[in-house]
Formats: sequence, structure tokens, C-alpha cells
Amino acid sequence: MANTKALNREDRKQAKRTARKKAAPKAKRTAPRGSLKRKVKKMARGTAKR
Repeated sequence: MANTKALNREDRKQAKRTARKKAAPKAKRTAPRGSLKRKVKKMARGTAKR
């Protein structure tokens, strides 16, 4: 996208919208959303944290 610093809000919005329309469509996901995130281990239950 071009530099939109000099444009006012409405023009910037319009420029973004046209850029979005021109952009190639994104490919379908190969894996479900969030499945590639690092998983957090659950803390031990019942014991005090401190």
C-alpha cells in the first residue's frame, strides 16, 4: 500500500478500501485457526501458587 500520511481520514479510508479490492484473494487455510499456536500447559491443581 502507498504512503497515506499526507491524506486525510476519508481519503485514507478510500485508498485502503481500493487496495483491499485490488489485492489477490487469500488462500484457504491449511490448518484450523489457532492450531499452530504454542499450547500452554495447565498449572498443577490444588496447590498454592506461592
